[in-house]
Amino acid sequence: MDRVVKADLRLAMIGMIPGNGHPYSWSALINGYDKDRMRRCPYPAIPEYLGCEPDSPIEGARVTHIWTDDPADAPEVAAATGIETIVSSPEDVIGEVDGVIIATDDGDDHVRRARPFVEAGLPVFVDKPLATNPDDLRQFSAWVEGGSRILSSSGMRYAPELEELRGSWRWIAAITPKTWERYGIHLLEPIACLLGPGFETVRVVPSGSGSVAFLTHRCGTVVVLTALEGAVGGAFTFHAHGANGHRSVTFKDTYRAFRRQMQSVIQWMAGGAAPHSFAETAELMHVLIAGIASRRADGEPVEVASSVANEAHPVLEKR
Repeated sequence: MDRVVKADLRLAMIGMIPGNGHPYSWSALINGYDKDRMRRCPYPAIPEYLGCEPDSPIEGARVTHIWTDDPADAPEVAAATGIETIVSSPEDVIGEVDGVIIATDDGDDHVRRARPFVEAGLPVFVDKPLATNPDDLRQFSAWVEGGSRILSSSGMRYAPELEELRGSWRWIAAITPKTWERYGIHLLEPIACLLGPGFETVRVVPSGSGSVAFLTHRCGTVVVLTALEGAVGGAFTFHAHGANGHRSVTFKDTYRAFRRQMQSVIQWMAGGAAPHSFAETAELMHVLIAGIASRRADGEPVEVASSVANEAHPVLEKR
């Protein structure tokens, strides 16, 4: 790597679990990367989409510290993306960095991971989904209400293809690989950008190796989302139908989606306004949590909580 990038913010990349290579991709987008070392990344899709555009580090920040759950992963990520310092404990970055990125996508484990940094007063970006149980969502909400700076999003919020889906729709369907808990947010977040707040009910029905979610929204649009293990072909394809036509769009530009996401995170950590409200994120977490409750109730419809304070997700009475 032959570039020297102005590093106004010092960031820590914290956590790495199986199935999620964000420490590689996000660090590469921010710092730049060594192409030869990146070829050793265990997620081949990452060097593939990074290679779609010239290596161009994001200005205004640098990932300077890293900690991974498996200590063997940190040196590989650091060598590929030019991270100077590997720490033996996540808390070791406190006092050394200006912001923290929690790079794991387990929504039942983010409060534990974020707590030391939130309590230290650092801005914290948490990978999607923020929280997939009511207790943890309530804790994040309390932190935000107390003035803590916490942000979470799916990169799909920033996908350039989202603009192709703008319109008035009566029915939207989409598909993602993996599970409702981990990847449902990749479908929910762009749809929320199109429809706005107002999800009312959720039904999640087990189907083969995945789940199908049926959502109602106050605007009247019907939403059908499928999360299916191994459904890589056609992943992140959205079908939208309305009174005057239809569109089918596949979100493919991973590079620009994640780059825009990291740019927004850096601007926010530098003191800028949040790119979206915490209330938006909280509503989507309530949708995920309601979906989990529905699946446990054999696919019965469940109400989406109307506020962060309301943790109840009652199964609706059959009519």
